[in-house]
Amino acid sequence: MTITEPGTKGLELADPALLEKIDKLFACNVGEYVSLPQLVVVGDQSSGKSSVLEGLTKLSFPRDSGLCTRFATQIVFRRDTNLVEREISASIIPASGATPEEDQKLRGWKASALQSLNSEDFGRTMKEVHEVMNLSSFHGDQKPTFSNSVLQLEIRGPNESHLSVIDVPGIFKNTTLDRTTKSDIVLVRNMVLRYMQNQRSIMLAVVPANVDIATQEIIEMAREVDPEGGRTLRILTKPDLVDKGTEHNVIRLIHDGNLNGQLGWILVRNLSQKQLEDGNADRDTEERTFYRNAPWDRVPPENYGISALMARLQELLTSNVRREFPSVRSEVIKRLKESKDLLQSLGAQRDTAEQQRRILLDVVSAFQEITQHALGTNYGVSDAFDEDKDLRLATLVSVRNDVFSYDIAHFGHTYTFRPKPEETDGSVDGREESRNNPCDTENTENIMKSRKSWEPTRDTSVDNPTDTENPQIINPHNITKSRKSWKPTRNTSVEDLDDILHVSEPVEPSIKFGILSWIDGVYSNSRGFEIGTFNHTLLSTLMKKQSIKWSVLAWGYISDIISVVHAFIRKALEVVSKDTQMSSKITCLLMDDLVEKYKHAMTTVEFLLRIEREGTPITLNHYFNDNLEKCRQKRLYSTAAKKSFDDCKHGEVVRLRDLAQQHHMSNLDHTVRDIHDILDAYYKVARKRFVDNVCMQAADYYLVTGPEAPMKLFSPSWVNDLSDDRLEEIVGEGRASKRRRLQLQKEVEDLEIGKAVLLK
Repeated sequence: MTITEPGTKGLELADPALLEKIDKLFACNVGEYVSLPQLVVVGDQSSGKSSVLEGLTKLSFPRDSGLCTRFATQIVFRRDTNLVEREISASIIPASGATPEEDQKLRGWKASALQSLNSEDFGRTMKEVHEVMNLSSFHGDQKPTFSNSVLQLEIRGPNESHLSVIDVPGIFKNTTLDRTTKSDIVLVRNMVLRYMQNQRSIMLAVVPANVDIATQEIIEMAREVDPEGGRTLRILTKPDLVDKGTEHNVIRLIHDGNLNGQLGWILVRNLSQKQLEDGNADRDTEERTFYRNAPWDRVPPENYGISALMARLQELLTSNVRREFPSVRSEVIKRLKESKDLLQSLGAQRDTAEQQRRILLDVVSAFQEITQHALGTNYGVSDAFDEDKDLRLATLVSVRNDVFSYDIAHFGHTYTFRPKPEETDGSVDGREESRNNPCDTENTENIMKSRKSWEPTRDTSVDNPTDTENPQIINPHNITKSRKSWKPTRNTSVEDLDDILHVSEPVEPSIKFGILSWIDGVYSNSRGFEIGTFNHTLLSTLMKKQSIKWSVLAWGYISDIISVVHAFIRKALEVVSKDTQMSSKITCLLMDDLVEKYKHAMTTVEFLLRIEREGTPITLNHYFNDNLEKCRQKRLYSTAAKKSFDDCKHGEVVRLRDLAQQHHMSNLDHTVRDIHDILDAYYKVARKRFVDNVCMQAADYYLVTGPEAPMKLFSPSWVNDLSDDRLEEIVGEGRASKRRRLQLQKEVEDLEIGKAVLLK
């Protein structure tokens, strides 16, 4: 199908459906996010750009320099056979960075149902556009001189070609007093360059023929962004001003452009200033007459005139749109998905107190859920448990409980309950005592296996030469040295608890020999008139000295449990809130109450230490008598074993007379030995009781699973008690985040509209 215009050849009708879709994409700002196929008219100021556009549009662009192009103008031609004559409408496409108020104001301005625009009408319309865009009137005001918004002129009529071109401000090098500044020079150049860098744009580089082409900045810019020249159509203007005798240089340039595979050159002759002032000349007739005269008649017909330019533009735009349309559709859909993902990553809208409270309640719910999984060792439900070992709360606490029990059993006593051989009549040695006294071994092998089954990562600052292959794994044998050697994770940060946690202290090994001498000395310095007995307060004195290391071990244990719990709370908040700033603010507001919880646990440890080490020794546990009886039986067995013999019939036997003591012991030695046995039996019962109480009451009840656990502070009731100001402080977005959210919302909205246009 062809259309015919006066004085033109028949032009092939471009694909109107695709062109209209591209224009609609421009109208909804999709071009700000995805490069769209387009024709862009670029050039220096006074290059003849406006005259070329006048020839294409048949509109009289205003000549007032104050109304020169200070924003991009998209000119859309559409053939509409339902119209009797041409109609012109104008609207504004707001820049992508416009505020919602500015966007509404700019989109609300329209000029429609215009049959023609003469120079005076056009000038009046442009003034309105400047006011709506809030541009400077060049009278020293502080308004901007140029705008990134786009004026769209839509020209519909029964004889129009399907075409769309974008005119951008002309670049300039010199400022004008009270009109333009050096920053405007840079701004305009960057604006023009942005349009030229679009790889889907066809550039119409307008340059005057009466100057040295090599000196034109626009040609150099085009060469930089399009070195092959495959998307640059060069337009020569003002051929009537070329010096006589040099016309052949211009003609040769045009012929060479047709041979090098580039888009080449088109020569356009516009009306002179005098003809414009007279107002009675027809530009198309004047142009055709000009090209019939020598030497310009040597220019090929397809390389001169507005009609040839219109046909070439239509051809270029149509082929460009058809070629790029599938990739444009794919990019729009891809960019829309990316924008939605970015918007979703910002979380839910949080402008009002109601929205903020709802978000925080969701965080509470997620926090309680991850806490429940952590306490139930249900680590498979989330990758977070694999990514950060601080979240494995139950395991960390369980491992530390085993370490505490092991340390108290093996390092908690000052003297080892094993008398010197010369101080007793055949007591069993240490190896036999360990085998016959399960309380002393504390199932050591099982404990160590448990400690190795899941080993938390350690602080990299701890020197552990045995772990050179995996420096993150702690050596369980180093755990017992001091609390510094036991750290749940390398990144655990509890600096905010330094004021309440106890400083790590090394634990000295127990004294292997001399317990009877020590008891003898204490008893001798505190004995009264007892015969074969001792004052009951002596046991308290001995117990306090024998358990002196319980304090260091207990304070280290509870400090580690507090560190584990505090690290869990911080990491869990980071995971569920997905916002480090929000989690930090929540932790900060909870801090005073958390510290009170931690102090309560430590107060409980202090209470238990005071009861066990300074209180009256009391026990109703029958294991006390069992242990005491075992000690006495072992001593009797050791004595009798020396007199035993094998009678072959009954095995190992001893005579009754040999059961009598064969050596004499003083009252003092007998009492010291008796005190040792009683202290040994009571210490074992008290030690187990103390470990259980510290783990169950101080740690578990007040820090881990009990109703007083710190994790229960962050609850719906805590959120509901927050004031609106507190909610804004915790959940409210910063200016940068709000601005980013608004940008993404606008982007998603524009791209959704663009997607709907493309899929129709």
